[in-house]
Amino acid sequence: MKTPLVPAEKIILGVDPGTMVAGYGVIMVQNRQMKMLECGVIHLSKYSTYQLKLEKLYSRTLQLIDQFSPDEMSIEDPFFGKNIQAMLKLGRAQGIVMAAALSRGIPIVEYAPRKIKQSVTGNGNASKEQVAHMVGHLLQVEIESAFFDATDALAIAICHHFHENALPGAPKTTSSKKSKKGGWAAFAGENPDRIR
Repeated sequence: MKTPLVPAEKIILGVDPGTMVAGYGVIMVQNRQMKMLECGVIHLSKYSTYQLKLEKLYSRTLQLIDQFSPDEMSIEDPFFGKNIQAMLKLGRAQGIVMAAALSRGIPIVEYAPRKIKQSVTGNGNASKEQVAHMVGHLLQVEIESAFFDATDALAIAICHHFHENALPGAPKTTSSKKSKKGGWAAFAGENPDRIR
């Protein structure tokens, strides 16, 4: 049986979108070894309107894409929460980040939050501190604990590397229906009259 060819080098951009702070992490995978290229946060709370926040998130995501030329983007799968307004705002932020990637032809893969934690720490209920610790360990870097949004984004990129999905088209989700429990698909399925 032939072993599938693995690209010698791949750059993955992980993004943890938010409406106040968005995290990003860029890793390079070379011969199955991961190396962090950059991570950080995009502070959006300083902008006065929601439209301006989305504009800044879009333009900063494009800057990251143009700077690092990622082969793929990984993003956290949308989830369903009790606060509908917050959920809708988060969904718009996720959509803006995805639109930036699509405008540059970058394939997108989504992962459920539990799957990301499970992939990085071995525990789907891991705390942000545990995720940050394991991200630092896996990438062999020191990351300040204040940058949880950035370590979450790096965790998303690492999760994608571990799953090594073939991406013939974009966007694509790797979450099974089971793991999407509580996600947008579940919400839409349970509330068809609210989706128009």
